[in-house]
Amino acid sequence: MAKEDLDRQLDALNKHLPRWMAGALDRARKPGAVWLRVPLALALIAGGCVGFLPILGFWMIPLGLALLALDLPFLRAPLARLLRFINRKLSPA
Repeated sequence: MAKEDLDRQLDALNKHLPRWMAGALDRARKPGAVWLRVPLALALIAGGCVGFLPILGFWMIPLGLALLALDLPFLRAPLARLLRFINRKLSPA
């Protein structure tokens, strides 16, 4: 249940991302891409922690956590809720 909800929210988020980032997210979400997903997730979280610097941003933290949640079941439900909130804010009213 939580995995499907997280997948739905990631699909919705993917529509708001630039094309190059949406493609990278799709490749990272594939089941065999654990070797890519975990380092990418950790890099996004680390980059988001210094989001006050130019180019980097705080938006990187939820995206990194969402990628990490694909491999850590206890993160799936909370991240699905967070992404649902973010997707509601990004969608036009």
